[in-house]
Amino acid sequence: MTRVAVLHGGFSSEREVSLATGAQVVGALREAGFEVLPVEVTEDLPALIAALRAARPDVVFNALHGPFGEDGCIQGVLDWLRLPYTHSGVRASAMAMDKHAAKAVFAAAGVSLAQHRVVSPEELEAADPLPRPFVVKPVNEGSSVGVEILRDGDNRRAEIARAWRFGPQVMVEEFIPGRELTVAVMGDEALAVTEIDTGHVFYDYDAKYADGGSRHMIPAPVPENIAQEAKRIAQLAHDALGCRGVSRADLRYDDQTGRVVLLEVNTQPGMTRTSLVPEQAAHRGIGFAELCTWMVREARHGP
Repeated sequence: MTRVAVLHGGFSSEREVSLATGAQVVGALREAGFEVLPVEVTEDLPALIAALRAARPDVVFNALHGPFGEDGCIQGVLDWLRLPYTHSGVRASAMAMDKHAAKAVFAAAGVSLAQHRVVSPEELEAADPLPRPFVVKPVNEGSSVGVEILRDGDNRRAEIARAWRFGPQVMVEEFIPGRELTVAVMGDEALAVTEIDTGHVFYDYDAKYADGGSRHMIPAPVPENIAQEAKRIAQLAHDALGCRGVSRADLRYDDQTGRVVLLEVNTQPGMTRTSLVPEQAAHRGIGFAELCTWMVREARHGP
């Protein structure tokens, strides 16, 4: 019987999301017949290494989110221990988590992007870095943590800059009007296109994880050529970063101009009961336990 250690928890701002993902994955893998060993991750790295060495798993299912869980750090530890793990390796994980680096890779691959730049909090406090409306977001966070939209007449820019707690850089990018789309990529296939309808200003943390926070329309009610373009971009971005296993691309579709723009790629997409990847897999006839099993079978270590 294959023994799978499920890493969950961590100590990022996405800890609660990771705990929810881990609980779902543990149940699904047990249902699929694996021997499952939940491992709650804390800041004690020696304790984690000792736990993994004692458990001697055949595979590690990485259900961590946020810094240290999806930015290449834990991936490097697992490579060091020569343990196969799910999702992307060190390089793809690190680049995807660093939005500035990822956008450089996407641009080189010919992916359509919003206008963007990186500034310091002091520069943001002093003046608008881009024409309004624009989006302010951390360079190295997920789950929409720290994201703000500044429109004409909004006087919060200096306040946001002075309270900035997400590192020495701020990503600012053009706000793309229109509709929120997302595409899961499973290996070499884009699964489906989902449109996310939410009453929030944008697809924020609560919209992603709270019950009733958003409505997912799958397949997205968009023209077929737009759906195919969203899938093409998602697969191109997955391949450009060198992702493996499952990833999820978040995009904006301006239905007034027909423009489809990639926002970012998540190499550790959520696997909670409100998450998008399990929904798209189910739409394609792939049950949750089957999806988790596929991810375990695809696990490996190294680049």
